Amino acid sequence: MQAAQELVAPTTATTAVPSLQFDVMREIFTLLAPYNAGGKPITPQTVISKGLTVDSLTIMDVIMELEDRFDVTIPMGVAADIVTIDQLAEAVVSQRARG
Repeated sequence: MQAAQELVAPTTATTAVPSLQFDVMREIFTLLAPYNAGGKPITPQTVISKGLTVDSLTIMDVIMELEDRFDVTIPMGVAADIVTIDQLAEAVVSQRARG
């Protein structure tokens, strides 16, 4: 039987980013699920302000929750340009990379 360390892929710069992207996406989906009144699935291409029943205050709350969860700060100029869930996830990942 192989040791547990051999079964787990090593964490490198190339594997850490996809894992972080996955974690961020999962967290966004979890935070926005209660606002999905249309019955359509939430996808990375979902336009946050149109595909969900959220207002600007809710969007800011979600951004602040993500900032706390992933220990990042998303500048207001960046936050203002976020339209889709994918863009929101990318903003968190890129701010985390700047670290």
